Amino acid sequence: MPQTVLVTGASSGIGRATARQFGERGAVVVLVARGRPALEEAAAEVRAAGAAEAVVCPADVTDEDAVRAVVQSTVARSGRLDAVVHAAQVMAYGRIEEVPAKVYEAVVDTAMHGTANVARAVLPVFRRQESGSLVVVSSLLASVAAPQMGSYIAAKWGQLGLVRVLQQEVRDAPGVSVTAVAPGGVNTPIYVQGASYMGSTGRPPPPVYSPERVARKVIGAVDRPRRLVQAGVLNPLITAGFRFLPGLYDLLVTPLMDLAATARDSIGPKVGNVFESQPEGNATHGRWRSI
Repeated sequence: MPQTVLVTGASSGIGRATARQFGERGAVVVLVARGRPALEEAAAEVRAAGAAEAVVCPADVTDEDAVRAVVQSTVARSGRLDAVVHAAQVMAYGRIEEVPAKVYEAVVDTAMHGTANVARAVLPVFRRQESGSLVVVSSLLASVAAPQMGSYIAAKWGQLGLVRVLQQEVRDAPGVSVTAVAPGGVNTPIYVQGASYMGSTGRPPPPVYSPERVARKVIGAVDRPRRLVQAGVLNPLITAGFRFLPGLYDLLVTPLMDLAATARDSIGPKVGNVFESQPEGNATHGRWRSI
């Protein structure tokens, strides 16, 4: 019987790469994101990869009722739900004082309330089944800080804290696991798709991983659950610097952000895809070289 997997953020980036790799394993893949056009394109890729079935379910993870309806329809169709990968996220660049409050709140809402909505919908199913894996795509930025990314960092710190609570709360549930996967820089469109109020777009800091490489880590976390999976070779070093050498870290982080994580373009303020999907920008890959 094929595995049934639900992937949020499946229209772009890591979520899209993960959905396709589950397709290669012959799974039933349920693709969730806000925009139907990009989801249909992603579903076609998943079917071509060999999926038993690819099901398109447009939904916003900040809408609790919509998330619950997707999970219920999946269980009704397949009889069970084996794994959920929560990869949906939006991003905004700019100093806290310059990012509009509604943009800031939307970024945090997607990570915090979106993750809580997914957990509320899927964990009762996993408990009834006595099996199931929830993998949340976190970030290196859930453990460190950097200027111009305050909304995203606040969102990811909160999300990782929530994941740790969920891990504690499912200890009494046989066969149920919750894992966070923390990528560093990844070659996805999020850096260009996101909002920006810093006069330029962002870019992934090196070393830049391919979304497929991170997707393999995600699927590995489904197969062999752990608390936290790092998907960046420099993540432990950067995290250690932030924790144990805070003065040096703060001295270096601003020039390094300017050098390695900011594009050399010039743009006016833009809201990007924070409030609604932008199908023309959704893809698996961004425009950077990756390893």
